[in-house]
Amino acid sequence: MDEHQQLSQLLAAGAMGRRDFLKLASALGLSAGALEALLTQQGTALAAPADITSGLVGYWKLDEGSGTNAADSSGNGNNGTLSGGPAWTTGKIGTALSFNGGGMGVDIHRNVLNTSGSYSVAAWVQLTNLGNWSTAVSQDGSTISGFFLQYTSPSAGADGGKFAFSLVSADSTGGTSVRATSAFTPLANRWYHLAGIHDAGSNQIKLYVNGALVATRSVVPAWNATGETVIGHAKWGGGPVDFWPGLIDDVRVYNRVLSDQDVRDIYNAAPAITPVRPPAVPLVVRSPYINVWQTSNVAPGTWSTFWNGNIKALTGIARIDGTAYVFFGAPGGIGTTQSMPQAQLEVTPTQSRYTFQAGGVALNVDFLSPVEASDLQRLSLPFGYIFAQAQSIDGNAHSVSLYFDISGEWAHGNSSALIDWSIEQVAHSGGNVSAYAVRPDAPATLAESNDYPSWGSAIWATNTQSNMTYQSGPDTVVRALAVSQGHLNNSMDSNMPRAINNNWPVFAFNFDFGSIGGQPTGQVTLVIGHVRQPAFSYLGTPLSSLWASYWSSWQQMLAFAYDDAAAALNRAGALDASISTAAVAAGGAHYAALCALALRQAFGGVELVGTSARPWLFLKEISSDGNVSTVDVVYPSSPAFLYVNAYLLRLLLDPVLAYSESGNWPKVFCVHDLGSSYPNASGHNDGNEEDMPIEESANMLLMVSAYLHTLNSSDAHAYATAHYTILKQWADYLVPNTLDPAFQNQTDDFTGFIGHSSNLALKGILAVGAMGQIASFAGNSGDAQYYGGQASSLIGQWVTRSQDSSGQHLKLAYDQDGTWSLKYNAFFDKLLGLNLIPTSVLQEEAAWYKSKENTYGIPLDNRHTYTKADWEMWTAASTNDAALRQYFIDALYRFANTTGSRVPFTDWYETISDVQVGFQARPVMGGLFSILARIKSGH
Repeated sequence: MDEHQQLSQLLAAGAMGRRDFLKLASALGLSAGALEALLTQQGTALAAPADITSGLVGYWKLDEGSGTNAADSSGNGNNGTLSGGPAWTTGKIGTALSFNGGGMGVDIHRNVLNTSGSYSVAAWVQLTNLGNWSTAVSQDGSTISGFFLQYTSPSAGADGGKFAFSLVSADSTGGTSVRATSAFTPLANRWYHLAGIHDAGSNQIKLYVNGALVATRSVVPAWNATGETVIGHAKWGGGPVDFWPGLIDDVRVYNRVLSDQDVRDIYNAAPAITPVRPPAVPLVVRSPYINVWQTSNVAPGTWSTFWNGNIKALTGIARIDGTAYVFFGAPGGIGTTQSMPQAQLEVTPTQSRYTFQAGGVALNVDFLSPVEASDLQRLSLPFGYIFAQAQSIDGNAHSVSLYFDISGEWAHGNSSALIDWSIEQVAHSGGNVSAYAVRPDAPATLAESNDYPSWGSAIWATNTQSNMTYQSGPDTVVRALAVSQGHLNNSMDSNMPRAINNNWPVFAFNFDFGSIGGQPTGQVTLVIGHVRQPAFSYLGTPLSSLWASYWSSWQQMLAFAYDDAAAALNRAGALDASISTAAVAAGGAHYAALCALALRQAFGGVELVGTSARPWLFLKEISSDGNVSTVDVVYPSSPAFLYVNAYLLRLLLDPVLAYSESGNWPKVFCVHDLGSSYPNASGHNDGNEEDMPIEESANMLLMVSAYLHTLNSSDAHAYATAHYTILKQWADYLVPNTLDPAFQNQTDDFTGFIGHSSNLALKGILAVGAMGQIASFAGNSGDAQYYGGQASSLIGQWVTRSQDSSGQHLKLAYDQDGTWSLKYNAFFDKLLGLNLIPTSVLQEEAAWYKSKENTYGIPLDNRHTYTKADWEMWTAASTNDAALRQYFIDALYRFANTTGSRVPFTDWYETISDVQVGFQARPVMGGLFSILARIKSGH
């Protein structure tokens, strides 16, 4: 189907708004200019944007990202000052300010508006607490605020628990309050656009939410509040009150009445997907086998997939007043073809939050993949969560039911495989959970089919409650019941075992809420994942999932996970906020967006096994070789683990150290991986593997030193001493071999073997320096002095041999004058505080890199135009050149935000054409945390 045919299906008659235009361009994969040309051919006009700058007297984008100033972008000089310490964080557009609900604000220092006249106030807001009066924007009078753009207390009667634009008849607490309020209660942690308008000509106030007029009220002639305009709180009784708990972004005030179109244009000016349009949206990403994504801008109309693109169908259908809308998946033959329009998508480090709207109803669906970095018990849970709530947003009552199913594709990697299934009641603290278990009929333990486990069970569960019905059966039959009647028949398909593709069995839950209003429905909680026992094999010995050390059955674990859902969501929100705030401070909004994409992907490549007494974390080399715990894949992933909890890096290193110390590995340098095929760590006792002698030996020394730096002195001494013999063995291999590496393989093996590699030599030299630190931690001062001295001597020779004859940069290889490469290994020089590389060399390299900037990044070296995302961010973290660091961030963000390669974030891509070259979903994207990891190290 060509673009013209797609347009004929997608376009409706009449003018198209700017937001719809941009969404359509993205859906078609066209530039704005190309789509405008097609629209002209089709005879469809793009609606002219209204004037949203006329009368703009104050505009605080809140995009500074740091400092205590909030600049006025209206040109009127109404700059603000942060008070009480609100934090810069990820916003709806760029950055925003995060307020804690007590004592924080932005003081504008003057009255921007004459509140007795006509004016308009607008802002993007997000609440983290819904318990109290909260004001986003106001202007002080002597005693109270002249207006309040606010959220009302739930105790405020009929107006309570809603958004409001409020005026009081006099500058007195005894005045009469009039509020234009929303018809619905907002949800926490959701972006809303608010606009309040005072029309002095008609003596009316209006409130708009998300571009729509929701309330109009008559007021008496207003008085003029002559105090300062304020963001983040109000004034009452002469003092500050109603401190905002949550985020505020993009605040605008006008000295005129905005039209309906003006308000819509301001709303539509913000992106519908924030803080970045992901190449693929992480849905349920917990491990190499629980790794499901959405690979389009909107969820309706496409299937969710495993990381490799194989469908793992998840269907969502909302039935509103008898009309059914698909909000997730692409089901056919079910009696409806309508999609529920997707209004917003927000991606955080642990969550993907969708909002859909149709028929006067908003549906909020959140996917949570917790990252419980400091709690191994919870981190071992092989489950993700889906939360859903619906509410009326038009002031009318609506009959609503919600339907969810998964297909048999969640049970096996081959759609021709036979499966069977069951449902059971699992007791939890609040009653029972209805749990489907869907499994292969003929399991093949510790084997994969298309990278998916051929044993174990997919688990799909929710609370057993009066408004919930369930059913398994052929996909079209079960889904059609949800469409036609809004409930299911509480029955199970007995035609099993059967092939996944034989009438496509699905496993469904339906929730009938009856008539709903502006209050959100009770939250639907669904738990989804996969359980396997054994989970892993280490040198032929089966290992259990770590969760089996805490629970005797998956049913007990499921009950715990379900009861923990609300608390898990709260903890995830706190982690998201912490990472976003830190990332904005480190590299701005674009860096925070990249970290939001990277965290789940990093943890999606690892899995906890063993026992609570000896937990191990194994990594799968996803989408490249499928190896087990590949050392040069752990290495680029390591910054994420160092940042959230360095103990997790130890759990990745421990199996490699244990195997190396066992005597089974016959070579003097470090092993490349622990097995050729995940989940079987069969080792390489015969020495036959993909040797990377300098690469892997250096990687281990550098990572061990990084871990030791995070410990207290006694723990560091114990760990360094316990593994000293093998670490010294690797260091002693490096000392005579690393300065001029032989023709050997290295981590960028897709570029081929290389001799005399400058970057590989640098890694080995830094690792020798790291061994000096390890020796110091172990209390061996003689070795510390020896290895430190060797590293200092080697680095001097390295600088001389690496220098290009032009004097402008270092070479790719000693014998290749005129070549260059990203010296990303310099990151560990900074992370460990070695400071071996002369500052002048780093500055020279930074200047050279700047001359090689392409639209989407800097090539890995002079031989190609492609690059590696992880190594770009390592290079950014290794430089003190702020402009270069920001370029790397912005270029990678640009790639992620625009690439047409709709796969889980690739680390190998073209810098000119923004397309994937290879690899996807790999945990190496944990390397995007390198800037944060360096900051945390104190170096």
